[in-house]
Amino acid sequence: MLWLALHFPLLTLEALPSRQSPSVVTARGRVLAADPLAVAAGILPGHKLSTALGLLPGLRASERDPAREARALADLACWAGRFTPTVSLASPDALLLEIGACRRLFGGIAAIVAAALDGCRAQGWSVAWAVAPTPLGARWLARADAAASYESLAALQAALADLPCAVPGWPNEVVARLEAFGLRRLGELSAPAGLRRRIGNGPVDDLLRARGELPDPQHAFVFPERFAAGLELPSRVDFAEGLAFAAQRLFAALAGWLQVRQSLLRACTLRLTHDDGSSSTLPLRFGEPCADEGRFMRLLREHLGRLQLAAPVEALHLDADEVVARPGASAGLFEQATSGEGAAACLERLRARLGDDAVRSLAAHADHRPECASRNADPAGILAAGTASTASWALPRPLWLLPVPQPLTERADGPHWHGPLQLVTRGERLESGWWDSGESAATGDIRRDYFVARNGEGQWAWIFRDAQGWYLHGVFA
Repeated sequence: MLWLALHFPLLTLEALPSRQSPSVVTARGRVLAADPLAVAAGILPGHKLSTALGLLPGLRASERDPAREARALADLACWAGRFTPTVSLASPDALLLEIGACRRLFGGIAAIVAAALDGCRAQGWSVAWAVAPTPLGARWLARADAAASYESLAALQAALADLPCAVPGWPNEVVARLEAFGLRRLGELSAPAGLRRRIGNGPVDDLLRARGELPDPQHAFVFPERFAAGLELPSRVDFAEGLAFAAQRLFAALAGWLQVRQSLLRACTLRLTHDDGSSSTLPLRFGEPCADEGRFMRLLREHLGRLQLAAPVEALHLDADEVVARPGASAGLFEQATSGEGAAACLERLRARLGDDAVRSLAAHADHRPECASRNADPAGILAAGTASTASWALPRPLWLLPVPQPLTERADGPHWHGPLQLVTRGERLESGWWDSGESAATGDIRRDYFVARNGEGQWAWIFRDAQGWYLHGVFA
């Protein structure tokens, strides 16, 4: 097994919604985490709040919120599902991803690490990492910001030997006792039996688990059956376009959750909570089920470009409304060219820009009369059902018909349309519609002989003849 540890050193700070730099997070009057401006002023974790305020009078301090940190870590675990289904929470500030079984899928350890770091930074998280054969060893190395991969136990144990004794996070009295013995590096702790009598069983067992000398089973993160996630914004957002960056965290978690659940999303709802206590919803429906975060964000930006906020927004909540199972598919044996956006994605973006009623599709209808043989339909339904069954028509038909058949001039050599027309096919008799004769706005009973014809300019037309004469009804592309 091979574990990727992602350590979030500023999770306690970055999980808080309303924070302005310079700021710190405190617990029991002491600083737990400080942002870069606070660190530049000399404020470090462990300082008393009074000392920090003395160094930087304009400092903003917030009390730690463990519940908010736990929710943020769970959302990150959902996001990490895009890399591996084996994810463990290393509370309070780290994730463990077992990536040994999926390295070939992503093209190697380096590719997985690069994608994971890019994803964390895109969501606004500070992150440190390490890869190692044991989960605790990887976590300690990530906490020390090793930023390296150790794929063998020998390499891991050599790297652990150089770590200070403060890295594991043992109680202060344990670290102080080790320093009193002159032991400052983990590599100097080489006599487990003697150490147990002096510092207890817990730290010694931790050391053996980190080195791979004791088993270290992990509790796997249980991905929820239904996806629902919320996010409080760092500050009020007055313009809809400004919601895209914050919503990316939610859609990133959703994409990872869909990957683990082997599911696709058909529709979701983004709920906006305004600062006046009201709320509004932004439904997103896709032309076809999908699980691509980039596609989620493109459609969201299209909708946000047309959205007028009733009031500033202070929180977002995302619900996956319609989820379907991902169908099985076989990959090609040879590398294939990257496909385009596709008709479904194009249609959903057009509907987002122009409105649902502005983009329609044609569907076949069971009626022999050409005027009644098609209906306006929802494009999403047509794409879900497959291509309209025009292939079942045995005889050629033009795609577009004239709103009203156009009378044609008839001469001795036959009907004319931009010149004399040559009949290319034999006549097709259509006689139907007696059931709605006499009804208002109904096509009624028809008796027509249809032909495909061609004129001297190379134009192809669909014409018919009835008791009144010749008519042009459609034009072939």
